[in-house]
Formats: sequence, C-alpha cells, structure tokens
Amino acid sequence: MFESYPHYEYLLASLQLGFAMLGMGALLGPRDFLRVLSSPRALLLGLAAQLLLVPLIAASLGWTLAVPAGIAAGLVLVAAVPGGTFSNIATYFGRGNIALSIALTAITTAGALVTTPLLLHLLAGAHLPPDFELPIGRMAYEIGVALLIPLGAGMLLGPRLGQGRERFAHWCIRISLGLICVMALGAGGSGRLDPRDYGVLAPLAMFLLALCSQQAALLASRVARLAAPDRLAIGIEVTIRNTNLAILIKASLFPAVVGVVDPIGDGMFFVALLYGGFALLLAVPHILLHRRRQALRLTPR
Repeated sequence: MFESYPHYEYLLASLQLGFAMLGMGALLGPRDFLRVLSSPRALLLGLAAQLLLVPLIAASLGWTLAVPAGIAAGLVLVAAVPGGTFSNIATYFGRGNIALSIALTAITTAGALVTTPLLLHLLAGAHLPPDFELPIGRMAYEIGVALLIPLGAGMLLGPRLGQGRERFAHWCIRISLGLICVMALGAGGSGRLDPRDYGVLAPLAMFLLALCSQQAALLASRVARLAAPDRLAIGIEVTIRNTNLAILIKASLFPAVVGVVDPIGDGMFFVALLYGGFALLLAVPHILLHRRRQALRLTPR
C-alpha cells in the first residue's frame, strides 16, 4: 500500500494547501490585508527574518556542527524555501494575526522564484549541479492554483455564508489537517524516513535550526514592540518551512535513481522530510501559550 504513496504526494500536498487557503480565506476580508499593508513594520520584519536570518542560521549550523555535506545542503535548502502553509493553520489555532501570516507566506512564495536559487547559490553552491534550475512551472502552479485562487474563493464565499462562515472554515481546516496526517503516515510507511541513517548530529542540527530561528524572530519582534498576535505569526512563519517545495526542488536537482546512493541528494531529502516534525514540536507550545494568554486577557475580572 505504501509503495505507491510517492506518486500521490504532490497531489496530496496541493489539496492540503488548497483546503487550508479556502478555509482561511472564508475568515478574512480585504480589510485584513489592507491593515497589514497600512502598518508594514511587522511584515517587513517577518520578511527580513525569513530571507536573511533563517538562511544565515542554517549555514552557520551546518559549518559549526560539521554535519555531512548532504545534511548541510539540506539545512540551507529548508531555510531558503518560503514559510510553509501549515504556518497559517498554526497561526489560526494560536489566535495570531492570520492576515499577516498569509501575507508573509504569499510574498515569500512568490519571491522564492528569485530568492531560493540565490540563497542556494550563495550558501550551498558547492554542493549543487552547475546548471541547476528551479521547477518554476510547478512553483507557479502552487502559488496560483493552490494558494491564491482558493484564498480568493474563500474571501468571496465567506460573506455569503453568514453564520455558517466559521463552520465552513473549520471543516476546510480539519480536512487540511487530515491530509497532513495522511502525508506523514505515507512518508513513514513508505520507508523514506529513517533517522538512524545519519546519527545524532543531523536531527540535532534540524532541531537547533527550528529553535534558533523561532527564538531569534521572537526576540526581534519584542525589540520592535510588535503586538502579541504579530509576534506569534512571525515566530511560527519562520519556524515552519515549505518542506513540500523543498522536496520538489531536491527532486529536480537530484532525481532519485533506484539502486544508486546519492549522499548529497539523500541528505537533502532526509532534512526536508524530518525538519517539519521539529518545527511542529516547537510551534505547539508557542501556540498553546499564546492561546492561554489571549484567554486570560478576555476573561472578565
């Protein structure tokens, strides 16, 4: 059963993204995004953290911990791709600034056509083929068909649903979460994820990348005196990466060949698959803490 999972992974990832954006869009309106743009300090800080801070942390960890070249390249790859769409769901559950989270995801995903190859060349160029190119067609599909169109459809549909708006959004998000569980089971059951292959240093490097990225972004947000919902959105956005896109890029750069060992490509694939678990592990306490603080603020005294 699990042997055929890789053939459906991209379709599942696209559906997961589409349902997530449809549900988020149903809860948002144009005013939410205009509010983000009218006071762009949080947006600019989030972009700087994603495009500068996280890649530098990834490159520094790969060099400091002396991990295998494939793992070092995988850390840079995960840091070079935009924030993952699951960050929007996590921000929603944490009662953060959903519009800011989606704006950061959309801008960094669109900009990834330029920023991702640039960062890979600068920080991991020694490990890449000299003529490497990103799968621009699929990236454009992900941005348009799987992200922007469902988001816009949700924003149009939401006001027409009246009191059923939140129920519709909740069901879309539940379906999205269910698809994430299916993808996790598929990746594990197909034998593509075995942490024992790289010892302790590789998982440690991934955990530190997620932890340092999150804490550095939160510290910068506090120094900038951003509101708590903005801090949550930025902290989650820089921690949760678009590992589906990272896997897609790895497959384009280093196509798998049956029976052939590829230390660089296999290491990058290992990081792309495993990193999301560490990011989620660190995001959950952050979400729960913010929800608790929000509830205490709303509790009448």
